[in-house]
Amino acid sequence: MLAVSPNSPVILVVAISGRSLATAARRAGYRVLVADLFNDTDTCRLAERVAILPGSLQEGIDGTEIVPSLRNLVGEDRPEALVYGSGFERRPDLIDLLASAFPVAGNSTDTVRRVKDPSSLASLCAGIGILHPEIRFDAPDDRQDWLTKISGGAGGSHVRLATSAGPFPPGSYFQRYVAGIGLSALFLADRGGAYIVGYSRQWPSPSMGSPFRYGGAVRLPRLPRAKGAKISRWLNDIVARTGLVGLCSADFIDGPEGTFLLEINPRPGATLDIFDGDDTPLLTQHLRAVRGERIDIPRYRGAMASAIAYAAQPIPRFPELEWPPLTADHQRPGSELDAGDPVCTVLARAHSAAAATKAVMTRISELAPHWEEITG
Repeated sequence: MLAVSPNSPVILVVAISGRSLATAARRAGYRVLVADLFNDTDTCRLAERVAILPGSLQEGIDGTEIVPSLRNLVGEDRPEALVYGSGFERRPDLIDLLASAFPVAGNSTDTVRRVKDPSSLASLCAGIGILHPEIRFDAPDDRQDWLTKISGGAGGSHVRLATSAGPFPPGSYFQRYVAGIGLSALFLADRGGAYIVGYSRQWPSPSMGSPFRYGGAVRLPRLPRAKGAKISRWLNDIVARTGLVGLCSADFIDGPEGTFLLEINPRPGATLDIFDGDDTPLLTQHLRAVRGERIDIPRYRGAMASAIAYAAQPIPRFPELEWPPLTADHQRPGSELDAGDPVCTVLARAHSAAAATKAVMTRISELAPHWEEITG
């Protein structure tokens, strides 16, 4: 575990899953308090104190209980900053609520609304000249080439084929399907523009009811010069028009029809594990960017990949395992898991993106029998 002094300043992390942000805070030299939905074993080891975030994956974060819960968690400590992760895109109003009680280091409610509202993002892209898939809020006559998404959704699990059976959840809209490879740009935003930290390629881990569920990502050494320059211009324009600050990411589909912006994530996200490092801790840079201070961009060698291992079948009682290095987000022994629940995050390093991707998928295949054998 990353060592910090008992006199180090405190960071309060609030997210659906807070482990990666907790790791980043410890790496940056902070003591950390975490409120999330899981309180997995890694998070509990990293944090001085933890609390279960009020709410659920299905219903979202409970705004009526969040501030009292966080005040109870903080106690006599005075956090230098509250850093939020996933979970607030569906309820951006809660960011104002947090800011009334704690020093929030991140984007404001208005900024999050501007980049996460489907109509607002589509209008923003049209004004800048960014390729963005067509959206609509009424069902198309022919749904063959359309997806449904939930406004503010994250992780890919909310994305469905528009031809799938069943009612559409509240907040759903339609987006035209674009073929290609998932590409993400991690960037630091401040009042001077967007500074690219790096690019990653992403892939899905399809399940029966969730064909676009997030599977993993691998850090890329570079992009072709023209494509990288275009994305950098786009992100500079987006930052200038929205006021984005801090560590953010932009997700694209890169295919035969071009490079399409799918969404902006206005907070640290899923690729933090494969970009953060000891030399230039990204949480430090996030806080500096939010404050308008000078930031440093890390340099990378080789490639790193991360992927989520999901339960293929229900697990009535998760076994106690001796987890190997380069794994995280471990399920608690004794937990009951449904098919499709996340078991852990697996990481791998290699000299190239292709080798790192192959290594991380191999590691998942080698680990899965340790929990799958008890389902038979």
